[in-house]
Amino acid sequence: SYGIVWLAIAALAAVLLRRPLVFPLVVIAYFAASAASDLIKLAVGRARPVDHPLVSEPATSSFPSGHAATSFACAATLARFAPSRTQQVLLFVLAAAISWSRVYVGVHYPLDVLAGAALGLLIATALNFSLARFAFRSGSRA
Repeated sequence: SYGIVWLAIAALAAVLLRRPLVFPLVVIAYFAASAASDLIKLAVGRARPVDHPLVSEPATSSFPSGHAATSFACAATLARFAPSRTQQVLLFVLAAAISWSRVYVGVHYPLDVLAGAALGLLIATALNFSLARFAFRSGSRA
């Protein structure tokens, strides 16, 4: 919970790839996706599925899935630094598994997860675009 898997992967990637920027970027992606999904949840107020969930029902509303938003934001941010296509794919497979688990345990509808994934990808793309603009203006490469 709380993105620990993504923060651990980011810390490991920062050390192994010798790219210390990876960790703070994943932290930014995580918190931006979490904040954005929380704001949308407040605005939409969609009730969670009424079946008996396998975990305790979260107190927040259902749409969009915060787990999906943060997972895809972190996976896309990490994928930018992954040395191989296989590693990039594995990051997205992990994000999809975490996201779909929310439907499996009964606390989200599939559309909640799809919307959360799209939100996470949008945030990672915006972060990547902002970083590229900053790097271009400062004359460095991130």
